[in-house]
Amino acid sequence: MAQFAAMMGRAVLNRVVVDKTGLSGRYDFDLEWTPDDTQFDGALPPIALGNIQKPDLFAALQQLGLKLESTRAEVDMVVIDSVERPTPN
Repeated sequence: MAQFAAMMGRAVLNRVVVDKTGLSGRYDFDLEWTPDDTQFDGALPPIALGNIQKPDLFAALQQLGLKLESTRAEVDMVVIDSVERPTPN
């Protein structure tokens, strides 16, 4: 689930998604939903006519027994203060 949360954060939501499920096993599932303009950094993928009947992301996750909620949490970050070219040997 941590891998799934990380992928959702990077590829779909463009924000950090923290896995609080406590699930450590491997799971095989299909998640199908109709994306909106808050996902994929505003660049919506082409929506096929068959996908118009699919639920939104939150409803699709609920069908899997998962919940996505906005909250504040501490996350690890890497901050680069400066960059310099290496000196020749």
